[in-house]
Amino acid sequence: MLRLSRAVLSAAVVVGLSVSTARAAEPDKLLPAEADLIVQVNVKQILDSDIIKKYALEQLKQTLDGQDAKKLLTEIGLDPLKDIDRIVGASIETKIGRRADAKGLVIVHGTFDPDKLYKAAEVQSKKDADRFAMIKDGNTVIFKFTPENGGQPIYGTVVNDKTVIAATDKKLIATALKAADEKKKAPIKPELAELLKKMDEKASVFAVSLVKGKFDEVKLPGGGNIPVDLTALQGLLPKTETVSVSVKVGADVNIELTLGMKDGDTAGDMRNALNDLIKQVKPLAQLAGAAEPRAKPLSDILNTIKTTSTDKNVTITGKVTGANIGKMVKPDPDGE
Repeated sequence: MLRLSRAVLSAAVVVGLSVSTARAAEPDKLLPAEADLIVQVNVKQILDSDIIKKYALEQLKQTLDGQDAKKLLTEIGLDPLKDIDRIVGASIETKIGRRADAKGLVIVHGTFDPDKLYKAAEVQSKKDADRFAMIKDGNTVIFKFTPENGGQPIYGTVVNDKTVIAATDKKLIATALKAADEKKKAPIKPELAELLKKMDEKASVFAVSLVKGKFDEVKLPGGGNIPVDLTALQGLLPKTETVSVSVKVGADVNIELTLGMKDGDTAGDMRNALNDLIKQVKPLAQLAGAAEPRAKPLSDILNTIKTTSTDKNVTITGKVTGANIGKMVKPDPDGE
């Protein structure tokens, strides 16, 4: 269970050197076929980034040291700041704008000690039987956790010493374990697979989702309660069919959001609506920066935002520089 000619050749070399080393993301083979939302977090890459090392790593360490979970992590031989490589999450029948229990699977890749994990799970099941339980399902041992608030239980198990999974349903666990033993590609929807191919697997975080029909009931705030007009966006949201987000954390944070619209006309309309929204927000950012030192970089950040539309897609890009992050983390009260 533990589971050409010389000229052409020269030109090719030049082009090859100038092309980004970005590599298309491959779907994790354990992903469920029903998924309509996939998120990947490259934990190790984020923790190794300049910004996190400079502004957040020590705080993360201190936070972990101050939690009761630290003892449990030690018992199972897991250091989340060293042993986790990446986390892949998938949501099924994703609901937007209405309350509903989420259905999904989380895949954690890293370095694990299966024996310690099972022993720790067994101890917890004896210590708090109302919330923790060990379930035997054939040759598989599944750990069940029931939240105190009466929410839906979470099931988890160890695939092997490199992978641990958790899900909202035992069937998702069983399907993932079966996929782990098979030499097949992930059976996800073709539309979702196409979105994944456009993602850089080295991105710190990326997410892709099929959202056709899912924004139909979403109501954006309006009226006198907010200082911006969202009417145009409200009318365009139901015409959004796909969403892709990529975040790259390094010395700066670069963000790219792509909205797949119903057609080219709605893509142009969405681009115009977003540009108008940015114009409305800029003076508000200036006011916020004048009142609160931590908000001073907002105007710089908004100035980096660019929108383009090609065919059915609208792409929004932006950057948060390391310098601006520093200003938000440690603001200069004198505004210098």
